[in-house]
Amino acid sequence: MTATPNQPEPGSGDAAVRAAAERAEYTRHRNVPDFDDLPGEPDTANLRLGPSLDDACLALLPLVGVWRGEGEAKHPSLGEPYRFLQQITIAHDGRPFLTYESRAWRLDGEGGNVVEPAFREYGFWRPQPDDTIELLVMHHTGVAEMFFGKPLNQTSWQFGTDAVLRTPTSEDVTAASRLYGVVDGALAYVEERATSEHELQPRLSAKLDRVVG
Repeated sequence: MTATPNQPEPGSGDAAVRAAAERAEYTRHRNVPDFDDLPGEPDTANLRLGPSLDDACLALLPLVGVWRGEGEAKHPSLGEPYRFLQQITIAHDGRPFLTYESRAWRLDGEGGNVVEPAFREYGFWRPQPDDTIELLVMHHTGVAEMFFGKPLNQTSWQFGTDAVLRTPTSEDVTAASRLYGVVDGALAYVEERATSEHELQPRLSAKLDRVVG
């Protein structure tokens, strides 16, 4: 991959602990909405609330939460680059997988105001006994991607597509890769994409702050 989330700067461990505690004051009591009249365990994006995280998902524990922030879309297939606002929700219901939902909104080039809805994604993170992680992602544009990956360390994960399924009217995608990292309490990622006309190269990148969990 040609780009990676920023690595944390060396500094005081006490300062990092204090910063994490300050962030948690806002996020620790929040969770994703649920209907209390449904059977079974509800989804939770807050490890303090709801069912316990399945042991199979412990390597993905830092990802659980709701994350929100801004990023940049830049790829030859997109035409003009643009900034976007994004929210990613990674939750679980106690079973050995995580659910994934991403929503984004295009921002204007000056005031950072929302112009229109952008990309949407849904999927699942499915950790396996050999430390492989299956990441299944479906896009509103008619594309479904099957990624395989592994943790690089305790707070970063790298994936590449094994298969891409497209509807007859979908956007042009032939391969993709993703790199996620939790850095100083924020979720950073880079997505690369290849098309029938362009080799694999960066398309999306963002750094998102935790708002739940």
